[in-house]
Amino acid sequence: MATTSTAGIAYPTVRRDATVDTLHGQKVEDPYRWLEDPDSEETKAFVDAQNKVFYDFIAKNPDREAFKESLTELWNYPKFGCPFKRGDFYYEFRNSGLQAQSVLYQMKDLNGEAVVFLDPNVLSEDGTISLNTYAFSKSGKYFAYGLSASGSDWVSIHVRDATAGSKDLEDKPLEWAKFTGLQWTHDDKGFFYNRYPSPSSSTADKGTETDSNTDSELFYHKIGTPQVQDVAVFKPEDPKFMVGFEVSDDGKYLVVDVLRGCDPERKFFVADIESQAISGALQFIKVVDDFEAEWGYVTNEGTVFYLQTTQNAPKRRIVKYDLNDAKKEFVEVVPQSEDVLTSYHVVDNDKLILVYLHDVKHVARLHALTTGAALEPKELPLPLGAIIGSVSGRKEDREIFYSFSSFITPGSIYRFDLGTMKHSTYRQTEVKGLQADLLETRQVFYESKDGTKVPMYIIARKDAPKDGSNVTLLYGYGGFNISITPAFSVTWLTFVQKMNGVVAVANIRGGGEYGQDWYDAGKLKNKQNVFDDFQHAAKYLVKEKWTSPAKLALNGGSNGGLLVGACLNQAPELFGCGIAEVGVMDVVRFHKFTIGHAWTSDYGNPDVKEDFEVLKKYSPVHNVQTEKPYPAILILTGDHDDRVVPLHSHKLLATLQHAAPNNPKPILERVETKAGHGAGKTTKQRIEEATDKFAFIGLTLGAKFQK
Repeated sequence: MATTSTAGIAYPTVRRDATVDTLHGQKVEDPYRWLEDPDSEETKAFVDAQNKVFYDFIAKNPDREAFKESLTELWNYPKFGCPFKRGDFYYEFRNSGLQAQSVLYQMKDLNGEAVVFLDPNVLSEDGTISLNTYAFSKSGKYFAYGLSASGSDWVSIHVRDATAGSKDLEDKPLEWAKFTGLQWTHDDKGFFYNRYPSPSSSTADKGTETDSNTDSELFYHKIGTPQVQDVAVFKPEDPKFMVGFEVSDDGKYLVVDVLRGCDPERKFFVADIESQAISGALQFIKVVDDFEAEWGYVTNEGTVFYLQTTQNAPKRRIVKYDLNDAKKEFVEVVPQSEDVLTSYHVVDNDKLILVYLHDVKHVARLHALTTGAALEPKELPLPLGAIIGSVSGRKEDREIFYSFSSFITPGSIYRFDLGTMKHSTYRQTEVKGLQADLLETRQVFYESKDGTKVPMYIIARKDAPKDGSNVTLLYGYGGFNISITPAFSVTWLTFVQKMNGVVAVANIRGGGEYGQDWYDAGKLKNKQNVFDDFQHAAKYLVKEKWTSPAKLALNGGSNGGLLVGACLNQAPELFGCGIAEVGVMDVVRFHKFTIGHAWTSDYGNPDVKEDFEVLKKYSPVHNVQTEKPYPAILILTGDHDDRVVPLHSHKLLATLQHAAPNNPKPILERVETKAGHGAGKTTKQRIEEATDKFAFIGLTLGAKFQK
């Protein structure tokens, strides 16, 4: 590729062609359509050339290695998951600090010797094979697990005996599974899983193809038999629908959710697998056969099913439904609260733990399952502002373990004995080099364009001046009913501790922080609210003198990458830097690749004129402007991202570099090899990516590393 010089940086010259689509009577140019082929030699040359420009640029930062060393030091602390019991053993995920992937250990009791049960790190030389999903059989005798390579969403499913050191029981793994859990029948004979047809462009290197993922089916695999003998038990009526599934707590039923894309609303079916053989398509009771509300299986007592729902309750409630007495319909057990119900757990047979989100902070409450009455203690003990990371415990367990953390504390794991109703600390996490006493988190509420109050967390040193001089990272997501809750991030804390940075996390509309209404206010025709919320977060930070536009970076990934791209086009003057990670940038063609069709729930369908008229106004690729200079821009993607395929990032980069060849600030791309949408990345990959991001921020915003 030839190059042309701009702003002191030699950008590659990228070929433009004459591709034009006519959509709803409008001409839509697509000169970089050829970048949609990830395996073409021209696309590979594009990636290599852009990577070289990026790495040549950040090599100019003299603090890059010092930041990496500090980040690595802070990252290097022992990490533990909540223990859980299956059969006669306890299990626990651990990472000694810098291991590429966490290791699953087996213990005879909580104080016993921990023996390696599954170590993904030995499955590849570079650690890029990761554990994607897993499930023990009901008795604990067997272990099914799905492995992902290079961050792809495709998983290969293996089965082994639950004996430490054992090998797979089957010669070949199950292939072409995706977006799936694993659910065993209680007789230990087999499990259900979700499978897609193999892509037409399939290669041994899964994850680089862009074929649309449709026609998913729910299969049953009997252990010891080849995959060709697996039984298809359920297929949705629409090829684009997706399936969620669960074997009931008593093992008598298969519960199936039918999802229309990423919408939370779903159908809810139940099949009796005790009275019918699993030899073909199962007969289902269609408890809910429309897409009017969200439904989730909580547990069942015989034919009485306890469900979580948004039916007449946008913040969710618990109801029950009797398969043998359908005329009673849904009977309320725990009514909707003022807070958003985010998760539920049945333990000790008849106790219900409900976790709520109150102004983006968790509250966990204890109820009686059958009556919904509050029990003592009414709430599990949590530090103010903490977030529950995970809860382990099944219906039959009299003990649970739950972890919690916050922005500046790595947190603890508690054990709660339901017999005595007493708590004890199981494990306390310590991070060498963390100066938590010098840091503080505060929550503020700012006003968006239409007057809506939006919460935002600010993490900073206690002595951070409010004179507009702080280099600040503003992070957001705003979509798919996903709440962005406080999380311990050594990357952000290294930035705060070593670069005197400030991190702001805006809980903008489109997320699930305040329930269905908050989500609806940021999707489809209301999507502009999301961008307005984020831009007004930036204005608040400047107004309150936390930072200034020249010192402010905006950041987001996936849907948050789209957020960054849209805001950079709409208000480039508000920011000094934009970092967009694995973003949905071509919102005219997103639905044509891999699982993109599922996102029409949030963006609308470009093939529908009314939806097209909305999304064309913010699609980052189609709204690159030339009236104002852009801030420094860094676009990140992974070559095996088969969720938001790399073509989105490539197209936006090429369009920006073409439209702003003399932009005073750099417009660059970093493409990670053997990496996908984010899940499964090795520790080394995460550290290197974070180092490069903050090296870019350092060079473009003037952030200096403090020795």
